[in-house]
Amino acid sequence: MFTRRTLMGAVAALSLASMAGGAFAQDKMYIPLISKGFQHQFWQAVKAGADKAGQELDVNVSFEGPDNETQVDKQLDMLSAALANKPAAIGFAALDSQAAIPLLKQAQEANIPVIAFDSGVDSDIPLATAATDNVAAAALAADKMAELIGGKGKVAVVAHDQTSRTGVDRRDGFVNRIKEAYPDIEVVAVEYGGGDHLKSTEITKALLTAHPDLNGIFGTNEGSAIGVVNGVREAGTQGITIVGYDSGKAQTDAIRDGLMAGAITQNPVGIGYETVKAAVAAAKGEPVEKTIDTGFYWYDKTNIDNPEIAAVLYD
Repeated sequence: MFTRRTLMGAVAALSLASMAGGAFAQDKMYIPLISKGFQHQFWQAVKAGADKAGQELDVNVSFEGPDNETQVDKQLDMLSAALANKPAAIGFAALDSQAAIPLLKQAQEANIPVIAFDSGVDSDIPLATAATDNVAAAALAADKMAELIGGKGKVAVVAHDQTSRTGVDRRDGFVNRIKEAYPDIEVVAVEYGGGDHLKSTEITKALLTAHPDLNGIFGTNEGSAIGVVNGVREAGTQGITIVGYDSGKAQTDAIRDGLMAGAITQNPVGIGYETVKAAVAAAKGEPVEKTIDTGFYWYDKTNIDNPEIAAVLYD
């Protein structure tokens, strides 16, 4: 027969069990990743890599980003909200390499390790950056462009932005390599389309009008490269060599169809995976490599179906 005392004891025991269950649920490490957007297939592939690491390491991973890669303020709001949840560590791909620094200082003061991915910041707050060596990759794109146009002529760049580390490094990697190694090639213009394929299409058509003797155009990310392809197609211009960056389906289709000569592909699944792996290590107080180079590859019609290339395409 239950007395009031035994009943109260049972209630207390249930309450403690409930609290313990909640505590155990919260014991699982939480790692949010704030990306530059969801606009391109690239980011969906980064998310897939992050989710894979989360499952393998038994941590809770969230992944979000603004609607497109021009919404710096929206990205900062997402970063602020994620930090307010007091995560074990955080992954961040900056749209603006300087604008996020005050928030990252808050993370540092709260002892929340920051791992940069894809695009770093102008600060030593991130303990590590998991990314492509964008300067070297863009220099390879320049070498390929030079080879394709016979080492002479005029080229232009349609870049995604001039505020993110990736935008700056890919622009400079390409332009500086052309200037240093190919004196007979002139970079006649660098324009910015915000990574938006529609805006990049219009920019490309304007470039073709302003420079009728143009030989090649380099698009620095998925949206930029597809904009270049569409712009050249809509203008009906023949003989333009297009070199891209990234490997969403529209780009791989353009390469198979011969509209784009080739492109640099990153390893976005690897970027997401290594970001979470480094975040978990940092949260445990373990050392992490300052620079995590996730690699890059040149692909074109001749190697697009090779197993080592197919493994890093995200179409």
